[in-house]
Amino acid sequence: MAISLHLQFSLIPARLPQIRPSSLIRCGESEFDAKVFRHNFMRRKDYNRTGYGHKDQSLKRMGDKYASDNLMQKLKENGKEYRWGDVTLKLGEDYGFCWGVERSVRIAYEARHQFPDRTNWLTDEIIHNPTVNQTLGEMGVKIIPVKEGKKQYDLVAKGDVVVLSAFGAPVQEMMLLTQKNVEIVDTTCPWVAKVWHSVEKHKKAEYASIIHGKYAHEETIATASFAGTYLIVKNIKEATYLCDYILGGALDGSSSTKEAFLEKFKFAVSEGFDPDKDLERVGIANQTTMLKGETECSAGW
Repeated sequence: MAISLHLQFSLIPARLPQIRPSSLIRCGESEFDAKVFRHNFMRRKDYNRTGYGHKDQSLKRMGDKYASDNLMQKLKENGKEYRWGDVTLKLGEDYGFCWGVERSVRIAYEARHQFPDRTNWLTDEIIHNPTVNQTLGEMGVKIIPVKEGKKQYDLVAKGDVVVLSAFGAPVQEMMLLTQKNVEIVDTTCPWVAKVWHSVEKHKKAEYASIIHGKYAHEETIATASFAGTYLIVKNIKEATYLCDYILGGALDGSSSTKEAFLEKFKFAVSEGFDPDKDLERVGIANQTTMLKGETECSAGW
């Protein structure tokens, strides 16, 4: 099978119950494009993605909560290393919140400050950090609970504040929120949204999107909802299996059937995915919380 690669990456490291996302959502008898819908969604009067003018106050509160100034100072003064008896602590080359995470947490803090008398909901954990999520919980911010694999959006009432996490939200959830008459606070990391633009380009060019990520991860579910035809590949082993299928067999002479391929990736493909047809033209995108080196290696097949 001939294959054409359209490579697009967003490789800045930064992280729903599981749903079956689809780029084209049916409304009655018509279909509409997820990209157009999101652009309209972002223009709503009850939508905010920049904060509410409490940036300095929120950053100070975050710094007071999460920074260990004395410890950091000691590490910096001792070549990023400090000893306490038999214990040696070393400071990594990269540490602290990345810009996207800091922005997301800061906007969530600002939303709570702006709407102290309203119920504040998070669509997911703001980031995968127990301390940060616990702090928001102590501030009165609730995470929408999940029951039997479904988020309990019926608990969200008119006038509530709903915060989209740093991982973003699938198109289906954005659609639901437009019907709830709530205040929407979007903390989606811009690097995540950049990946959405990549898969939208794949769809427009009629390429299948090969997404390096975890099919049940919040970010990848959101990304897949903006894609057209897609396949989610987790690691080098799955990437190798994919390449072997495209090339018609592994180096050891073994090969996979279409049925075996679809069984292997049954939770990681778009509805109606046909590997014999859809893998002829592919584009590559990634879950931003996967290691940059892994994505580069998988794309270098």
